[in-house]
Amino acid sequence: MIAPNELREIIRHGLLSFPVTPFDDQDRFNAKPFQDHLEWLASYPVAGLIVAGGTGEMFSLTPGEVVDVVRAARAVSGDAPVIAGCGYGTRIACDMARDIEAAGGDGILLLPHYLTEAPADGVADRIRAVCNATNMGVIVYNRGQARVSADQLASLTDECPNLIGFKDGTGDIDTVRRVTVTLGDRLSYIGGMPTHELFAQAYKGAGMPTYSSAVFNFVPETALKFHAAFMAGDNATCEAMLRDFYYPFARIRDRKTGYAVSAVKAGVRLLGFDAGPVRAPLTDLTEEEMAMMQTLIDSAR
Repeated sequence: MIAPNELREIIRHGLLSFPVTPFDDQDRFNAKPFQDHLEWLASYPVAGLIVAGGTGEMFSLTPGEVVDVVRAARAVSGDAPVIAGCGYGTRIACDMARDIEAAGGDGILLLPHYLTEAPADGVADRIRAVCNATNMGVIVYNRGQARVSADQLASLTDECPNLIGFKDGTGDIDTVRRVTVTLGDRLSYIGGMPTHELFAQAYKGAGMPTYSSAVFNFVPETALKFHAAFMAGDNATCEAMLRDFYYPFARIRDRKTGYAVSAVKAGVRLLGFDAGPVRAPLTDLTEEEMAMMQTLIDSAR
């Protein structure tokens, strides 16, 4: 296992992405095409691939399937870190963290608990419990019903040495800036809005030096080109790519709720990988929308 502090430095500045989770015609996790896709993605220079995350449909996977995904990733990842989505209720999340670690994981992205509202101290208790359940590095995903403040994170990092990262998917720049100013180098910071390239420049001004890219799943060269321009402060290139690729992608994504995942999985299928369909409650793109995605992919090549 990669030590938490080492993992924190690995993910501090590089691009991160979240592979999709393939399903077969019986709606089971399909390990071989997952590994084929993962090996292809791993040939590109990224800081990490987080499996069974939001784009990987963790919300539709059983805890056992998440562990199966981690084992499949570990078998082909070599020395690269294996970070996995982890979530649901506190007891389930703690069990998942232990099982992910036992399966060869190096870290977890702690997703929200879902459905019920919760007070701030309860959210902090859940984070603390999961950190205490594992030796792996833990990245908190600030989103939905599991939002944290800078003061909460400061207290938690004092208690939990393996709390190494903060990922934001709320769009609340005020909170993001308070966190980055308060915690400084103690954490790594990851932008996590859907199609985060649309928000990356604004988040950079709030102290988030990198982000996760869902489109890396099917246009890795495009994702890396944008990230390089972003890191170099080349706003002209970023704006041209936003105009020519990312906003057209967003127009497809925004046609139906949930397409932030479905459109990415469609892109992977269009590249020839057997990614299978999305699981309910998500729905797949129509034939017309698949043709739109093909046109977009062709334009990026």
